Amino acid sequence: MLTQLRRSIALAAASVLVILHVLGPGSSLAQQASAVSEDKPFAEAFIILQLSDQDPIKQDAVLDIANNLIKHYGSPDLVDIEIAAFGPGMRLLLEGNSRSQRISSLVENGVRFIGCMNTIDTMERKTGKRPPLNEHTIPVQTGVAHIVERVRQGYVLVSP
Repeated sequence: MLTQLRRSIALAAASVLVILHVLGPGSSLAQQASAVSEDKPFAEAFIILQLSDQDPIKQDAVLDIANNLIKHYGSPDLVDIEIAAFGPGMRLLLEGNSRSQRISSLVENGVRFIGCMNTIDTMERKTGKRPPLNEHTIPVQTGVAHIVERVRQGYVLVSP
């Protein structure tokens, strides 16, 4: 199973690299995205990683892919990465998650973590208590709508 997961991660990463190579920094999609990414004026690639699963292996995969993309481009300034979590994937962004140190490290390298507040509202309704979020979470009301908007702006959606 681990070998199969590694193949899946490798295939997803390879797919992203092929798409980015085909688009290139001068493509109209990259130009559209660069217009909305004032934080990363030198970025050559714009990636949004989707996490909608609470599976720890998928949480690790999303964090690994973000790290690998930074390494591939040689600098966090050359790639704009967002990790958008919603549904069960929001567990990654709850305070006290065992991956908090990795999240902090990626944030230091410019990765943004987007969290769906609709999911948090649902968790609160079900449990009677609002779960605290990782301090690095950027809240949006509707995670899926945020992803759709980013794709419209030219970001490449990767869903490992």
